[in-house]
Amino acid sequence: MDDKKKIIGICGSASQNSGNLAILKFISESEKSEFNFEIIEDLTDFPHFRTDQTDKNVPEKIADFRNKIFSADGIIICTPEYVFSIPSGLKNILEWCVSTTVFSDKPVGLITASASGKKGHEELKLIMKTIQTFFTADTTLLIQGIKGKVSRDGEIIDKITKTELQKLIESFKELTKSE
Repeated sequence: MDDKKKIIGICGSASQNSGNLAILKFISESEKSEFNFEIIEDLTDFPHFRTDQTDKNVPEKIADFRNKIFSADGIIICTPEYVFSIPSGLKNILEWCVSTTVFSDKPVGLITASASGKKGHEELKLIMKTIQTFFTADTTLLIQGIKGKVSRDGEIIDKITKTELQKLIESFKELTKSE
């Protein structure tokens, strides 16, 4: 029997090999003994949100995504900030879930890794609160100046960032235990 927690990592970045993806891979690798970690990294494959398809004729890709979220023990979102907001691809898949309860009471870790990220991070927390996820101040993290903290080959090179991520991971693990 596998006692590992099933965790879904969602990368909000529209760029391949982004710092956000590197962070999710870092978490996946460092916690492979405790998490079955699946990363959803290409949000461009998801259809655009349509209110007339939220309950009937739900696209298969969206139904699969909702099922993954529902069956997960926790979710970690890592995203950049685009134009003082969250990226459109991330907003799109979250909108597909608003009329459902798949995120309700789900433990989440929220990471915004960007040049600044402050407004995007605030918006992400507001959206996740609106869809009734469960997070604490210790399971949210704003990483500013991400380009200087991750190498071109995806390694986190900033010691403070690694330490902050480890603290978030420990708090996230505690949050998933209370589930």
